[in-house]
Amino acid sequence: VQLQASGGGLVQAGGSLRLSCAASGRTLSRYVIGWFRQAPGKEREFVAAISWSGAGTYYTGSMKGRFTISRDNAKNTVYLHMNSLKPKDTAVYYCAADVEGTSWSRSDEYDYWGQGTQVTISS
Repeated sequence: VQLQASGGGLVQAGGSLRLSCAASGRTLSRYVIGWFRQAPGKEREFVAAISWSGAGTYYTGSMKGRFTISRDNAKNTVYLHMNSLKPKDTAVYYCAADVEGTSWSRSDEYDYWGQGTQVTISS
């Protein structure tokens, strides 16, 4: 499966963005989809993940309540809605697909990765 992340940009602190992860090649409903981010000079960190059906979601603590992950399997797309953005949210955001779905927060569990989309939050 090929993944294409989009929707990044430059917004002011307190603003919102919606990232999209569109899949081609195979149906996205076969995979757990996760979002990760990587800021300059830092390791890639887990943001959120969603189950095959969309019934289950999981967030890292600092994003819970501000970010919402959702999926539309009919459109073969997963979304990350980000609200109350802060300068520390500045990073390249990646989406990834996991076939097994055994450990959603571990980047090494994911099988396919998109190219990333830049999110920059100004203070």
